Amino acid sequence: MTAPARPRIESTVVQALRSPRLLTREVLAGLVVAIALIPESIAFSLIVGVDPRVGLFSSFVMAVVIAFTGGRPAMITAATGAVALVIAPVAREHGMDYLIATVMLAGVLQILLAALGVAKLMRFIPRSVMVGFVNALAILVFVSQLPHLTEVPWAVYPLVVVGLAILYLWPRLTRAVPAPLIAIVVLTGVVVVFGIAVPTVGDQGELPRSLPELFIPNVPLQWETLQIIAPYALAVAVVGLLESLLTAKLVDDITDTHSRKTREAWGQGVANVASGLFGGMGGCAMIGQTMINVKASGARTRISTFMAGVFLLILVVVLGDIVAIIPMAALVAVMILVSVGSFDWHSIRPSTLKRMPRSETLVMIVTVAVTVWTHNLALGVAAGVLTAMVAFARRVAHFTTVTRTVDDSPEGPVARYTVDGELFFASSNDLTTQFDYAADPERVVIDMTRSHVWDASTVAALDAIVTKYAARGIQVELVGMNDSTAALHGRLSGEVDGVL
Repeated sequence: MTAPARPRIESTVVQALRSPRLLTREVLAGLVVAIALIPESIAFSLIVGVDPRVGLFSSFVMAVVIAFTGGRPAMITAATGAVALVIAPVAREHGMDYLIATVMLAGVLQILLAALGVAKLMRFIPRSVMVGFVNALAILVFVSQLPHLTEVPWAVYPLVVVGLAILYLWPRLTRAVPAPLIAIVVLTGVVVVFGIAVPTVGDQGELPRSLPELFIPNVPLQWETLQIIAPYALAVAVVGLLESLLTAKLVDDITDTHSRKTREAWGQGVANVASGLFGGMGGCAMIGQTMINVKASGARTRISTFMAGVFLLILVVVLGDIVAIIPMAALVAVMILVSVGSFDWHSIRPSTLKRMPRSETLVMIVTVAVTVWTHNLALGVAAGVLTAMVAFARRVAHFTTVTRTVDDSPEGPVARYTVDGELFFASSNDLTTQFDYAADPERVVIDMTRSHVWDASTVAALDAIVTKYAARGIQVELVGMNDSTAALHGRLSGEVDGVL
């Protein structure tokens, strides 16, 4: 008899601190992520139209704060493109003070949404949307590297190939030191020793030379200010939570562990408030850097997240001159490997597509298409969920049947209709057409024993059926309702038409 499989146990912070091997893995993973965060943070700062230090300090503060407040160990939170795209108009039209006020309000809204239990809504996101989310993200990560591979010196291409080879082969030798760190060190050494002129991290923007300082936004405390920043703050809060919670779920699947989504939601809010207090542009979970941390480097605890923030500050403030010479080719190789490794190749195999329901495949395609087209993960997921809802409603609507029989009784013939299935707006719209009003006898019984009424649309449909029969002088009796159906029908019957 085969023994049952033991549940997978992940390393905790205490275990990592007691194990030199685990601690080394976590610390080096944090270093790799910090190096990868630098060009990303600078690029996102340019999207918003602010100084590079705004994005860098935002990433530092958020990574350190989320290491203590977050609900998903080893997940990386920093300045992101999704948030940058949403908040850019504020900086462009109203200035830095309004930008910071928007970030802080977004953090407060995230804390409120967490208290309201918004994280529990994650259970309503179908698997096909998650697959589309992951695939779209992998495509976006790859596409984001193309500017670093076009109109560049020819030497960039062999450097990227060498980097990919190191990333693929190094884990076969040892996992004690993360492969991305080895690739970065080796390629940087090659570029420096041989004097190869290629784009470097320093070319992406000027690195800060001082520590972040407390920043209190100078905005008037009046209703007009709230009208300006509230819509953007709400958008940042929703986009940030959606991307962060989806990333947390993805890491849960990769590590076979469970995270606390509600804690992650309010942790993101606290991190955004802290980011604003130090002049940061806000952000959310970064799936690319999270994949580097979890998949490429093997990190599993909050130590890696904390060290990513600490190393980021040290690298840009103390070791900025050294970091500036790292070739972008090394980081491009890392991100390409993350992209290829993140894509769910199984989901697009012909054998998989043949077995999957067409509606599931459509949901995945819509999620990918909208996300890639808009470069907005939140819009892609929303479109995917909406498509899944419509497909589900159409599929379930066809499961409702109405069967007619005519029985003899001492009082005369009785037409009995048996309704079988779930009744809601999609399935009840055609309910009124399934009764033979002209041919039925003077007594009709509608048996609801094997059905359930879910909404006011169905109550209105039942009222319409009774009304049609009454116009012909036919008596209708509804029987077999369960308690919740009877309660809903009793509360709404005769009242729905006036409301709707």
